[in-house]
Amino acid sequence: MSEYSEHDVQRTVTELEGKSATAARIFDLRRIIGGLFVIYGVIVMIAGFTASDAEIAKAEGVNINLWTGLGMLLLGLFFLVWLKLRPTAPPVAEDDTSE
Repeated sequence: MSEYSEHDVQRTVTELEGKSATAARIFDLRRIIGGLFVIYGVIVMIAGFTASDAEIAKAEGVNINLWTGLGMLLLGLFFLVWLKLRPTAPPVAEDDTSE
């Protein structure tokens, strides 16, 4: 006879499925990539705002840090908006009916 009741087993399975779904959402690559691009984009944009005339002249009159930072920021925001609009589906439990 088992020391665990059917209710205890079902509750444990439900808790593990919830933790698995949470881990899948936390480690979604869109969140990681989007967050990094937003952070680096802001840093590069700050470098673009503080660029001297000599640095801009070196890049043939284009404030490359500002434009690159803006592009990185927009890409990062795209990933985060994509994550918000299309969240990760929870994992589907596999049935073990092959026995």
